[in-house]
Amino acid sequence: MYTQEAEAVLAKPTAGVEEVAQILGIGRRQAYEAVKRGDIPAIRLGKRILISTRVVRDMLAAGSIPKQAA
Repeated sequence: MYTQEAEAVLAKPTAGVEEVAQILGIGRRQAYEAVKRGDIPAIRLGKRILISTRVVRDMLAAGSIPKQAA
């Protein structure tokens, strides 16, 4: 269903913003803005921003952002 690269990313528990942007087909800047707005739920660890791949899979399956993510 997904490309091999996307499957490799989605196999991990979390992914970086740029990886998620590529999977969702949006730009890097749009992804960071969506995280900042809270549209894409993320965890901040120091300077790193991580996104649960479960949330990404839910977004792709639903075709939208889940109301209760994470």
